[in-house]
Amino acid sequence: MMYDIAIIGAGVIGSAIARELSRYQVNTCVIEREEDVCCGTSKANSAIIHAGFDATPGTLKARLNVRGNELMEQLSKELDIPFKRNGSLVVCTKNQDRSGLTTLLEKGEKNGVPGLRILEREELIALEPNLSDDVTCALFAPTGGIVCPFHMTMAFAENAFTNGVTFFLNTNVTKLSKDSDKFTIETIRTDIGKPETIEAKVVINAAGVYSDTFNNMVSEHKLHITARKGEYCLLDKDAGNHVSHTIFQLPSKMGKGVLVSPTVHGNLLVGPTAVDVMDKEAVNTTQEGLDSLAGTASLSVKNVPMRQVITSFAGLRAHEDGGDFVIGEAEDVKGFINAAGIESPGLSSAPAIGEMVAEMVHDMLSLKEKTDFIATRKGILHPETLSLEERNQLIKEQPAYGNIICRCEMITEGEILDAIHRPLGARSLDGVKRRTRAGMGRCQAGFCSPRTMEILEREVPMSIYDITKNGGNGAIVIGRNKEI
Repeated sequence: MMYDIAIIGAGVIGSAIARELSRYQVNTCVIEREEDVCCGTSKANSAIIHAGFDATPGTLKARLNVRGNELMEQLSKELDIPFKRNGSLVVCTKNQDRSGLTTLLEKGEKNGVPGLRILEREELIALEPNLSDDVTCALFAPTGGIVCPFHMTMAFAENAFTNGVTFFLNTNVTKLSKDSDKFTIETIRTDIGKPETIEAKVVINAAGVYSDTFNNMVSEHKLHITARKGEYCLLDKDAGNHVSHTIFQLPSKMGKGVLVSPTVHGNLLVGPTAVDVMDKEAVNTTQEGLDSLAGTASLSVKNVPMRQVITSFAGLRAHEDGGDFVIGEAEDVKGFINAAGIESPGLSSAPAIGEMVAEMVHDMLSLKEKTDFIATRKGILHPETLSLEERNQLIKEQPAYGNIICRCEMITEGEILDAIHRPLGARSLDGVKRRTRAGMGRCQAGFCSPRTMEILEREVPMSIYDITKNGGNGAIVIGRNKEI
């Protein structure tokens, strides 16, 4: 299998790059070891579009964060991505030095972030009544926003697929080498154990916490990625209005501290912790980490209703020793492009990283633009967004939209059918969940899982014994306890 370009990793960075490259007349593939796109860092983060005031001026983080933020409005319309500019506040408490806010303000202004200003307590409390009693002032960034990282990643990937990019899922890269004019990528299909070889003129390394592994296979200029674990608590929608802005604490060397933020779907998010770990698969939550969130969050927001936590999760950030994004062609390996060390604000920067890397490849291969590029993508239809008359007409024409499968989130069979049959459709419970929210509510899939499995079995079609939670060895049904 010979391609002009092979992208390793189908997270938000790899998918954004794929979408930008799909504008050109070039043969591109994406290689992903998991069973779906958006299965690594991209599915477990703060879901924030940062304004861009925190990054050091002159760095890639600063430039690409601000550019990515600028692109989100148009992208959300083109690709039907849930996105909201709710604004952010970095709060300072009475035992902290407010000069930290002035420093952030100055950095933000140098980075080109519009509308930044410092608010005093009286104005703050009018905006956010539930701020801690110790909060004295805050930096206000009106361009800060919130997004659905699942939908953002899938929108990039689906649009790339529609425009001709090939996706190899369940495909783990085991070896990468370069001869005079091409790369040889040895892989194994994790679902069937079959080895396969892919060749490419250009390789783009967007492998998250494993990006150092692939760089170091071919380059003498070594990278070192540290996996930084962040644990979160997600609260019920009843708590979603506790704050309306994203509330940050003054940042430290380990990150931006514990935030409290609404989500685009109406929940409340608290987190993350920040602990460096050796194991790059350590996405387990810990009692210690989760216990710390309530106390730390209370420094900025009072009375966070932690009794309404419906789930917790952890994600890993790819921290490179240099502290900045590593984006560009390896000095000693022509055609090997890194998009490595993409930690926060990686999600915010993804659209701009896609632009930047695609421009590099355009110049490298002298690419020509397509005349038939499809710039738009339509997400899954949610009947709740329709008027009563429109919904009744929809159900009349497609009765599956009248059959509720997930009661917590009111997700219909029609939405699940769409999730399965759309480009790069769902093949697992988590695949359905990330596309539709079936299973994300209070009961955490206790009610809807069996019914979702029946739909997967019928529609893919696939054996009930092959349906997993999220790929790999996660089979849910392993046998029968009685014959019918």
